[in-house]
Amino acid sequence: MELLPEELAKTLPKLDEQEKNNKNDQIAYLRFYDPSSFWVWYVLEYDGVDTFFGLVRGDDVELGYFSLKELQDYKGSSGEGVKRDLDFQPTPLWEIWLELYS
Repeated sequence: MELLPEELAKTLPKLDEQEKNNKNDQIAYLRFYDPSSFWVWYVLEYDGVDTFFGLVRGDDVELGYFSLKELQDYKGSSGEGVKRDLDFQPTPLWEIWLELYS
C-alpha cells in the first residue's frame, strides 16, 4: 500500500494553513502507525513534498514535524513498515488528546 497517494496528498492542508484555528480545534486528516509498536503519527498539514506537521505518539506525545520519506523508509521490529490507517476519519485534535489520555 502506498503511504500517501498523490490524490490524497492534494487534499491535505498546507503547512500553517490551520494556524488560524485553536490548536485543539485543528483537524487530523491521516493516521500512520507502526504495527510492531505503539508509535502513531497524526497528520494535520503537509508541505506537498515531504514534510508533515502533526501529533506524534512515540516515547512522548508531541506536536511537531516529520518526514514522509522517514515513514516510508522505517522498518519496525517485525520488519514491517509504517502503514496508513484506512479507517481513520478526519478528527479534531482535542478528540485525539482525549483518546490518548483516557
